[in-house]
Amino acid sequence: MKKLSLLLLASLLSACGVTTGTTDLKEFVDEVMSQPRGVIAPLPVFEPYEAFSYSATGLRSPFDLPINLDEVIKQTTPDSDIQPDLNRSKEQLEQYPFGSFSMVGTIKREKDQLWALVSVPDSGIHKIKEGYYMGQNHGKVIRVSQQRIDIIEIVPNGVGGWLERPRSLVLAGVEEE
Repeated sequence: MKKLSLLLLASLLSACGVTTGTTDLKEFVDEVMSQPRGVIAPLPVFEPYEAFSYSATGLRSPFDLPINLDEVIKQTTPDSDIQPDLNRSKEQLEQYPFGSFSMVGTIKREKDQLWALVSVPDSGIHKIKEGYYMGQNHGKVIRVSQQRIDIIEIVPNGVGGWLERPRSLVLAGVEEE
């Protein structure tokens, strides 16, 4: 029995060494290897980026009509002598910009004088009436009503003069007319 199993094992091992059935695979590999090799194209030459500095940002747009600056200055130069009283002492509400104010109500004082209540962030609520000043542009209160405060500001016109600009502060929660 030992001899038989040893003989069987030897025949199996000799069958593994037989190279039948792989000759076609070897022929295919030899044929592919004998063909000329492909050529890989070289990498393109890298051209460095050249930065472009746009220097016409301060110039007039080419899509706008040309303007005559002398005519613009003549149109904006006021014929009046409007100017703020720079010698007047500043009031408390003149240190805040106009956009920081909000009207929160009104009260009637003696002789039916109507006062407006104005809220300023970080400063609380202030009462003002006609003739008071508020805002950083020399704004004088010219009218106080139940729903709004009308103010005339004196602002520079850009060519050495001054302009009067009307502004209104509307009661919080009320739409402006």
